Amino acid sequence: MVRWLIRWLPTVWLLVSAQPAAAAQVHAAPEGLYAHQIGHLIFIVAMGILIYWLRHRRLTHHQGWRRLQYAALFFILWNADAGLAHFLESRPGLFTSLDLGTWQARLTAAPGREVPVAIYYLVKMDHLLCVPAIVFLYLALRELLRDGQSAAGEERPR
Repeated sequence: MVRWLIRWLPTVWLLVSAQPAAAAQVHAAPEGLYAHQIGHLIFIVAMGILIYWLRHRRLTHHQGWRRLQYAALFFILWNADAGLAHFLESRPGLFTSLDLGTWQARLTAAPGREVPVAIYYLVKMDHLLCVPAIVFLYLALRELLRDGQSAAGEERPR
């Protein structure tokens, strides 16, 4: 019981005592947005090179490296999705946004612009790509750590 408390009490305390982070990233126009978009492109290229390198060296036959490849693929999709969202956000006259509170906003499409606004709405759900990328990254690193420790003759972590 004491061991359980020592393990979980800090986590529970962090969750209970959490305060709003107001983690919004604002870019000064237009240089900040350009630098941010270039960052997305560099990340896409880096993940593409990683996938190429993993496949070229035939490492994807191993489960850990294959999961790392999946993580890189999801990171590519996530960055492309975020880039499209930024592009649509920067289009004047596409829609108006009304902030309804911390977790809500209402988008109103300009007449004749319903399709791009629907696309914008979908690409703003980028967590559907980012979370699987992070999960695959975690699973890949865990598998590679286990294999490294078993090769060294150490006990495998749980």
